[in-house]
Amino acid sequence: MNRNYARLVVPIFVVAIVLLLVVPVPAALLDVLFVVNIIGALVILLIAMYATKPLDFSVFPSLLLVATLLRLGLNVASTRLVLRDGYAGAIIETFGHIVVGGSMIIGAVIFCILVVIQFVVITKGAERVAEVGARFTLDAMPGKQMAIDADLNAGLITDEQARARRSEVAAEADFYGAMDGGSKFVKGDAIAGIIIIFINLIGGFAMGMLQRGMSAADALQTYSLLTIGDGLVSQIPALLMAVATGLIVTRSTADTDMGTAAGAQLTQSRSALMIAGGAAIALAIIPGMPKLPFVLIGGVLLLTAQRIKAREDAATRESARAEAVTQGAPRDETEDLIDAMRVHALEIMLAPDLVDLVSGSADDLLGRVRALRRKIAMELGVVIPPVRTRDSLELPAATYVVRIAGVEVGRGHAPAGKVLALGEDLGSLPGTPIVEPVFGLAGKWIPVELQHAAELAGATVIDRVSVLVTHLSALVTAHADRLLTREDVRVLVESVRTVSPSAVDELVPGVLSLAQVQQVLQGLLVEQAPINDLTRILEALTLRARASTDPEQLVEAARAAVAPALVARHTDGGLLRVVTIDPSLEQAMLEGLRPGEDGSQILLDPVQIDAALTSIGTEMAALEATGTEAVLVCAPQLRPAVRRLVAARTPKAAVLSYGEVTSASVAIETVGVVRGAATLTAGG
Repeated sequence: MNRNYARLVVPIFVVAIVLLLVVPVPAALLDVLFVVNIIGALVILLIAMYATKPLDFSVFPSLLLVATLLRLGLNVASTRLVLRDGYAGAIIETFGHIVVGGSMIIGAVIFCILVVIQFVVITKGAERVAEVGARFTLDAMPGKQMAIDADLNAGLITDEQARARRSEVAAEADFYGAMDGGSKFVKGDAIAGIIIIFINLIGGFAMGMLQRGMSAADALQTYSLLTIGDGLVSQIPALLMAVATGLIVTRSTADTDMGTAAGAQLTQSRSALMIAGGAAIALAIIPGMPKLPFVLIGGVLLLTAQRIKAREDAATRESARAEAVTQGAPRDETEDLIDAMRVHALEIMLAPDLVDLVSGSADDLLGRVRALRRKIAMELGVVIPPVRTRDSLELPAATYVVRIAGVEVGRGHAPAGKVLALGEDLGSLPGTPIVEPVFGLAGKWIPVELQHAAELAGATVIDRVSVLVTHLSALVTAHADRLLTREDVRVLVESVRTVSPSAVDELVPGVLSLAQVQQVLQGLLVEQAPINDLTRILEALTLRARASTDPEQLVEAARAAVAPALVARHTDGGLLRVVTIDPSLEQAMLEGLRPGEDGSQILLDPVQIDAALTSIGTEMAALEATGTEAVLVCAPQLRPAVRRLVAARTPKAAVLSYGEVTSASVAIETVGVVRGAATLTAGG
């Protein structure tokens, strides 16, 4: 349908429904509208069944309102014709004759049963499910948002994917909220239908006797037939819409439609089908029971169970054949020894019960690691080496270890069948309390079955792969300097040569060797400074290296070249919060600054140094407790030495120089002053 026409169809349809309430319509047109009502409800029901998840039919709450309005309009139009002409079209009369079947009592009983089914069972259940679904969805919304942020920070998803997931979470909450209100329309429609039936019956009886001169029996016979027919014509679409409402609000997210999912899940247990089939045949043996239905159904169940067994056997043989092919011929023992003794740049050791994390899917550990490599390359400008993953019988159960150059840098746990719940109030959940290795948050490993309960309790739930990849990301970022090899530097420099050959030719190898460039880049990565703007870094090194090749001065020159990027990592809405050093203490540090083989050092009284470091730690901890991020600033000459001192006590604290801070166009707010005593003055 043309998009311009589609935009006009619904508004015109709604206006036409409103006209039904006030403008009389002929019986023939009313028949057409009744057909539209019935078939439309059937189409909506089928679409609800084939939707793979509720948001695929997000317009359903609005359609529910329009369909309810249409049925009410048809009720008013049909009531007008019944009371005025004693005839409201062929559909109403035919439905009345079919249900009544020559007996008013049968007709009334059948109609009452249909009303009870719709109002008491389906409508009431759909209303309750919609209400509970809306509440649970809204309660779980903060946890889902935090999980999205955790995946984004770990590099598992891109910014576009994070925005899409946030939009989906918001749309899901809006949908269930709308369904909670829409279910009230279904309930109100059922109540209105019952009331209209009684109005038609009493009004028709009065019209027949008072205005048409009919006897009481004739009036009751005529108008009860029309009333029941009118009620059925309205109640059948209402019943279909109520069922569609129940299907939508009870569907969980799936990859297939309802029919396919039901068929796959109902046939997943061969034992269950065999027991049910045997029970059906056993019931046929009971005297007086009909033999054929029980035997027929039991035979179908047993045959289905047998086919499931054959399918499982075929899958097992295929899996064994594929495993035999992949294993191939055994390698020579010497090759195995050489491979085992080789030191790999980055590897993950998994306990035997964690090998399921490497499933071969796009979302398993290897797929997440590929996404992490891209994230770190974009953020730091360094391509980490491929991650070697293998199992180790020496590790305790549920344990993984991350190694860099053969040395363990971190380990953690990821128990099978469990997820990590992070939050403050986890006392009601089973599990041993732990501390999350990256952010130091309190948490518990809980069974996967309790994930929804944990989310309702306000906890953030993270799967095992995400926990491992987040830990790996933190470790790789902290040790990025160790992962940057000479060959990596050569590749990076050659990539710069293709776009800016002069920046490379003036520096390497005439002024600095590749080893010296590597040393500078490693110095930047030690403080997690990005090196992706390598052209600007090389240009700055060219100018500084003509005066001095001291590694510390070269690193500071490179930092100055990318200072705006360094400052941007710590700004919040264009505001940079800083902690300064008391001028008297800073002057004493400058007077005590001395060069050394490993870089400049500050020679002060140990008590004074300890007091200053304690003051820095206290200030940073106080700011972190309030959720405020700040950086320590000092004179450019002091920055390398101060950074080395601070790293021992407060490794997460960033240290910038006055020149770096002023190079970026940001607002600066002083939130603390470091003094030469163990006290702290907040706010500057």
